[in-house]
Amino acid sequence: MSHPLYVAFIWHQHQPLYKSPSSSGAGSLSQQYRLPWVRLHGTKDYLDLILLLEKYPKLHQTVNLVPSLILQLEDYIAGTAFDPYLTASLTPVEKLTTEQREFIVEHFFDGNHHTLIDPHPRYAELYYQRQEHGHGWCLANWQASDYSDLLAWHNLAWIDPLFWDDPEIATWLEQGRNFTLSDRQRIYSKQRQILGRIIPQHRKMQETGQLEVTTTPYTHPILPLLADTNSGRVAVPNMNLPDNRFQWAEDIPRHLQKSWDLYQDRFGQEPRGLWPSEQSVSPEILPYIIKQGFKWICSDEAVLGWTLKHFFHRDGAGNVMQPELLYRPYRVQTPVGDVSIVFRDHRLSDLIGFTYSSMPPKQATADLVGHLQAIAKMQRENPSEQPWLVTIALDGENCWEFYPQDGKPFLETLYQSLSDEPHIKLVTVSEFIDKFPPTATIPGEQLHSGSWVDGSFTTWIGDPAKNRAWDYLKHARQVLANHPEATEENNPAAWEALYAAEGSDWFWWFGEGHSSNQDAIFDKLFREHLYGIYKALNEPIPAYLTKPLEVHAARADHKPEGFIHPVINGLGDEQDWDKAGRLEIGGARGTMHNSSLVQRLWYGVDHLNFYLRVDFKSGIAPGKELPPELNLLWFYPDRTMVNSPVPLAEAPDISPVNYLFHHHLEINLLTQSIQFREAGDNYQWHPRVSRAQAALDTCLEIAIPWADLQVPPDYSLRLMLVLADEGCFHSYLPENTLIPIEVP
Repeated sequence: MSHPLYVAFIWHQHQPLYKSPSSSGAGSLSQQYRLPWVRLHGTKDYLDLILLLEKYPKLHQTVNLVPSLILQLEDYIAGTAFDPYLTASLTPVEKLTTEQREFIVEHFFDGNHHTLIDPHPRYAELYYQRQEHGHGWCLANWQASDYSDLLAWHNLAWIDPLFWDDPEIATWLEQGRNFTLSDRQRIYSKQRQILGRIIPQHRKMQETGQLEVTTTPYTHPILPLLADTNSGRVAVPNMNLPDNRFQWAEDIPRHLQKSWDLYQDRFGQEPRGLWPSEQSVSPEILPYIIKQGFKWICSDEAVLGWTLKHFFHRDGAGNVMQPELLYRPYRVQTPVGDVSIVFRDHRLSDLIGFTYSSMPPKQATADLVGHLQAIAKMQRENPSEQPWLVTIALDGENCWEFYPQDGKPFLETLYQSLSDEPHIKLVTVSEFIDKFPPTATIPGEQLHSGSWVDGSFTTWIGDPAKNRAWDYLKHARQVLANHPEATEENNPAAWEALYAAEGSDWFWWFGEGHSSNQDAIFDKLFREHLYGIYKALNEPIPAYLTKPLEVHAARADHKPEGFIHPVINGLGDEQDWDKAGRLEIGGARGTMHNSSLVQRLWYGVDHLNFYLRVDFKSGIAPGKELPPELNLLWFYPDRTMVNSPVPLAEAPDISPVNYLFHHHLEINLLTQSIQFREAGDNYQWHPRVSRAQAALDTCLEIAIPWADLQVPPDYSLRLMLVLADEGCFHSYLPENTLIPIEVP
């Protein structure tokens, strides 16, 4: 029987609770939010996504709305939520305090400048003044009109391009400068109008059948860790755990019931699907999900791989081998009943989330549709009664900041292509499961305990700072348990503070792994939520809650924190490289290194390229103090291939310089020309065509396509850099090691 290829897109819309519990006491009408992201993403990302979809009625999708997001949207719609960014935006410029002016200069350019700032000349003018002259210059020289324009543009730029044809918005965009307080007040009113349409539009499209809306545990907690923090050791047996084991499985049905009730109230029906926070699952949480009434859940291919003890390899084009294992729903069986589960294609989801933003919309669309067509062809070559379901599930808000026009050209091109493709059918997950109930089963106890991040929980536990946060949470939870008289009915403040503190986001930012310029605020919010528990119970506040959970200082060496897409122009844009790995080579590592010609290395990847940035010592020039040739040499561990030694005279016989390498890229720093070679028999090197890019200005930036290196996805390789002068070895870096590269 011939089936189309069914594809389920699931967009996850989530924000943690930014509301400070100390701001919403008795008699308080306004509620103070620490950060503005519910309001700003609300005007940029939630409504436009489904309005674009509505223009293509053949395409059905699923959107997950987290309860903590819905509640905060409703505060802003009601006009009771205020954050520091909004307060400043609505303050007459002449009444701004010194602290507010410093805050504005520091934070009102938060966002990707390529897509949110550069397209608007006045906003870009102010941004580059700060970049070129510094914060102090702005504070000393900016006039009232500069501050007023910046306050207006920070809010305008976050309004989605889909709404730019609104007459008022179009007038503001054309006006460009000389914004008044009245303009800024009207921009805020426009924001609230857009926010007010989000939930009704989702409900309307669900009722017409084009959309399925799902939910998540109330404040987005990692349910397996609420059940037992020891579940972290399922994937990482030697994980360092908190001093105090956290085991409060009784909180799981509370989170599920609250999300269920809120959903029923807002959407007029029962939810069917549950997005477990961070796609985190374990055998222990299944009975609670089933008893609550959810029909299906979703997780990641890594969790399925661990469950089946099968690693999902991909071919050279990036398509899954043994696709019949991934592209199907499963029925998870437990003593209390069954629940369906789908597992997302991690790579296809990541391509949308992290890579297609750096490609022209038509090229990105052709790539994604090409992958789906290849999968459809594999399905036709392996016919069965049960059709395949490809699940593409990802964050539905953050990636669009990196797309031109917030992803509108990409999504319109993609949706048109999918509407025209007769062999691909977009469905909601419930539609597919109703029509084709899962025939494959997984015993509940066999389901792996893990998340979408490497099939483990290391993003939220195991690091000293993360473990300390769990200990703080355990103590507060025990204090609440010691007050059985404090029920949700008679002491809601204590319970709401607990739910907020159990959210996953605080643990995401603590310790190693992820960082932003707002880490200290996330730290403060977590401790404020814990503080709220003690305050509501009239219990003494532990002294440690008054101090930061960790030191929020600039870090030195660290691994990549996400995909990057730098513009290769030799300028080292700080936003382009903020998620890159970093190695300090020069003075930061001690006086013995002060003479180093290279101060710092940055490195990172996306699905198209490997990226390298070299920061040289200030003031040195190629061909003078700096040798004119930089050589990149790739070492492939655990792979049999032809290799050759470093092709330079006077190279020392020391590790790792004396390793044998397979690829060699030579960059002439004077001309920025490139020579690429591949190792051959008898220790020879043979020229090869390369599409690598290199640019040298304030730093050296390099992009090397994976196609040059001919490596498959999910592969590890290593890189060494060697400076040389007319083919003669000068020095190598980094010292005594190689740069680790993981092909996505």
